[in-house]
Amino acid sequence: MNLPGKILIISLWLSSALGLSAQQADPVLSAMKGELNRSFQNLKKATPPPYFLSYQLTDNRAVVITASFGALTGSTEGKTRLLDVDLRVGDYKLDNTHPIREGSAFGAFGERMGEPRMPLDDAPDALSVALWQVTENRYRRAVEQLEHVKANVQVKVEQEDRSGDFSAAGVENYREPIAPFFIDSKIWEEKVRKFSQPFAEHKEIIESSAQIDAEIETRRYVNSDGSQVLMSSPFYRLSISATAKADDGMELPLHQTYMSFRLDGLPGDAAVQKDVDRMVQTLLALVRAPVAEPFTGPAILSGRASSVFFHEIFGHRIEGQRQKNEDEAQTFKKKVNQAVLPDFISVYSDPTLHQLGETELVGYYPYDDEGVRARRVMIVERGVLKNFLMSRTPIEGFSSSNGHGRRQQGYKVVARQSNLVVESSKHVSRAELKRMLIEQVKAANKPYGLLFDDIEGGFTFTQRVIPNAFNVRPTVVYRIYPDGREELVRGVDLIGTPLIAFSKILAADDDVAVFNGVCGAESGWVPVSASSPGLLISQIEVQRKEKSQERAPILPPPAAVREK
Repeated sequence: MNLPGKILIISLWLSSALGLSAQQADPVLSAMKGELNRSFQNLKKATPPPYFLSYQLTDNRAVVITASFGALTGSTEGKTRLLDVDLRVGDYKLDNTHPIREGSAFGAFGERMGEPRMPLDDAPDALSVALWQVTENRYRRAVEQLEHVKANVQVKVEQEDRSGDFSAAGVENYREPIAPFFIDSKIWEEKVRKFSQPFAEHKEIIESSAQIDAEIETRRYVNSDGSQVLMSSPFYRLSISATAKADDGMELPLHQTYMSFRLDGLPGDAAVQKDVDRMVQTLLALVRAPVAEPFTGPAILSGRASSVFFHEIFGHRIEGQRQKNEDEAQTFKKKVNQAVLPDFISVYSDPTLHQLGETELVGYYPYDDEGVRARRVMIVERGVLKNFLMSRTPIEGFSSSNGHGRRQQGYKVVARQSNLVVESSKHVSRAELKRMLIEQVKAANKPYGLLFDDIEGGFTFTQRVIPNAFNVRPTVVYRIYPDGREELVRGVDLIGTPLIAFSKILAADDDVAVFNGVCGAESGWVPVSASSPGLLISQIEVQRKEKSQERAPILPPPAAVREK
């Protein structure tokens, strides 16, 4: 599941000498390492002893400023320090984290481990006491969990995947200095007022929001293997959203998001205002546009739409733990070294990638949430499946992490996407792709084809107990008629099943786009990117979008009345 966005990115510039200096000067990392060593050595004397322990401490300072229809609606600043602990009892083959099989595939969105709030002060003694208390509680819980695991294994059928619960990883030592962070709240309060004002002038637009999220996140990680990681990065996101309402009650959202690791990486006011004006005109056009009907036939997905398409229906199915969990459909588990996409399509995931072209990528990170160095993973090479995204939880045939263990604070780590890149070895221009679409329309004797130009996100199901389907939610869609005419339509969702959808890809264009956002799954919400050229698909299916039964506004907005 994604939220929309565009992003700019920072480059990392540290030398090992600077990193060493930063580590020596960081009392928090030193306190974490000292208490981890003390607790781990003492607990080794207990029965059963732990075989692995890690701490991840996440500091976050955030400023959020929001306006709607030209008025400030919120301006807050907060600071948190949260701890995640991974304490394992048993051994690499079977430990307390082993999934309990209860005979039901339905469960929570993700298992929250809790978010122990730690002292905000950097005083080593206070931090050590807090770490000790949490570690003691987690050890007791782990011993109970291991007994439950052993009993569950005895009464359930033998698992298909006999790989262990954890894998070894190399010792890492990586440190950055704490990054600088500043935002002038007064200036940005005025900016978001201005950006949200134009939406107040039209009665068709019932919701609007302009919001700046500025934060700095500093993550410190230590484990009993000897790894120490300190990463610190600011992040700035400007989001513009608005929703129009048609006379039939249908609500029509549009979003524009800019992201950067530098405040001056966000676009200037004039560029944002131009995008706001474009959003207003598009919303008014959508209100007047005809409602699309359920349809199956050929379509073009723009690069932005294709990016979400691949993230949702492909990316989630190559995450490692899904090949092991027997509640999952395991779409690609037995397809390694087999063709799963057309032979002109390759796909890789690269969390070390700072940017593509001039667009920077929100899925970037140097180390994952298990202290494993991030690395590029070739997933599909010329149509043939080669790899899965892996955390330190192994699966059959893939025994170690490739740096994709990720989580939101308070959740368990699982394998997740980072920067997913789709490439085509042969491509045509957008004009040629449209011509090819029209040929498909005529050959299939269809009245039109579809162009999915912009998109707000989507979701997919990957479990066995429910149909393995997807729903991608476009916001701007056109009918393309055999004579080349384009007509804006509204109220359509792109649906289907993965294997059929992949088999219908015919061609790609040269207009590569990036979709940046936040994806929710078992380990919470994490930032991700996906990039793809536009794609021609010989057959897609769309259904009608849900719509409200409430009437559109009758009275004009005050701003429109004042202008007269």
